[in-house]
Amino acid sequence: MRLSVVLLVLFVLRSGVTAAQTQTPPSAAPPPTRGYLEAFGQSAFGNVTSQAYGGEFGITVATDVQVFAEVGQIKNVASSELGTNADLIAGVLRQVQNATVTFSAKQPVTFGIGGVRYLIPTSIAARPYVLGGFGIARVSNDVTFQFDGTDASNAIAQYVTLGRDLSGASTKPTLSLGAGLAWPVWQHLVIDLQYRYGYIFADPKGISTNRAGAGVGVRF
Repeated sequence: MRLSVVLLVLFVLRSGVTAAQTQTPPSAAPPPTRGYLEAFGQSAFGNVTSQAYGGEFGITVATDVQVFAEVGQIKNVASSELGTNADLIAGVLRQVQNATVTFSAKQPVTFGIGGVRYLIPTSIAARPYVLGGFGIARVSNDVTFQFDGTDASNAIAQYVTLGRDLSGASTKPTLSLGAGLAWPVWQHLVIDLQYRYGYIFADPKGISTNRAGAGVGVRF
């Protein structure tokens, strides 16, 4: 009788050990976050190639859904028309000046965008995402002329008057769509590989922008 009990206990213990050894642990899912804060640097391309930089902040409002706000600047989005119009003015100045007349024509953009970012579910720590947002963009016409390499901003007024196509600034609505991959590299530190497409509803025609780069930030 005692032998039977001992054999039964040994059988139960062996079965329990075997079950524990063969049990498969569940897949580790990425931990939820309340939000993030990051700074980014990007290559901007479209009409011309330049750079963009800024910052982004987001808060989790539902499972895999965040609202975000982004502010930044693109150094130049100028189309060829801006350079063509500036060259016409330079041609007039060359007729009234003995100096060599050159010019620089840029259109920097400062923007602020708010929207929604959706985190695509995965079983790993890296989180791919897509986003869409809407905001405002201030487009500045930064056109300067030089006489023999010296800035002539204060001198050209006696010869020509620049129109709104070459001077001033305007604030217009802007749309942003994008995607990226947020990769946690150490504790709360995250590298955000990203792409953004933007469209500025400017006059007389819209301006398309593309930004690709990386952000460095923290999740909390």
